[in-house]
Amino acid sequence: MPIFSGRATGSDAMKVHVYDSLGELVGPVESAKVVKSDAEWQSQLTPEQYEVARGKGTEAPFCGLLLDNKKDGVYACVCCSLPLFSSGAKFNSDTGWPSFFQPVAPQNVVEEVDDSYGMRRTEILCARCDCHLGHIFEDGPRPTGLRYCVNSESLMFIEREDLAALADPAAAG
Repeated sequence: MPIFSGRATGSDAMKVHVYDSLGELVGPVESAKVVKSDAEWQSQLTPEQYEVARGKGTEAPFCGLLLDNKKDGVYACVCCSLPLFSSGAKFNSDTGWPSFFQPVAPQNVVEEVDDSYGMRRTEILCARCDCHLGHIFEDGPRPTGLRYCVNSESLMFIEREDLAALADPAAAG
């Protein structure tokens, strides 16, 4: 399941939180940026995942496979397996996309200004591979008041009892 392959690009190391072989979130640890060619991403992802995750697309509302997921676990990046959101931070926003009030660690999700479609929004991306996740809005619940609105196609779900399967080599230490 973990997808750590890619090329480290010089000084592109970053500090992120990852899971260890015991299924515990650890960090921050140093991890290399995952960089792949478009052809490599296309061979790894489904056409729908590629359009959303690498092409900055958006899946149709109320259609994502993870929208109604109520299981206990972690949502990780579909491209590089970096843990991004916990089921404990998920809430029903009635917007049609999985929504979270915070990431598993602030370092794991980066923000960029998005001026597409004639409006200014804040895009959210995976810190390790720049996978497009969705957007963040300031209309979420307490304690953060934030809504991380995320495409299901950008995520994979790992149940709590299987988190050791996400063990990252960076956690070894």
